[in-house]
Amino acid sequence: MARIEVKSEITGTLWKLSVQVGDKVEDGGVVMIVESMKMEIPVIAEDGGMVKEILVQPKDAVAEGQVVAILEG
Repeated sequence: MARIEVKSEITGTLWKLSVQVGDKVEDGGVVMIVESMKMEIPVIAEDGGMVKEILVQPKDAVAEGQVVAILEG
């Protein structure tokens, strides 16, 4: 099984989780939503897999390029 890192493309605050550990995510699926400058930006899984870890929680600060979730594909 491959380890797939899901990274945020923008700096902001985690607004909402769209998945939980154990959920299956398709490639292009929304994993979470980051709020930045009053805009809601989806964090997308580039490859599909099962959610192994979620590394941030709602209201946590998220940096551009930060790994926010780990999938196993």
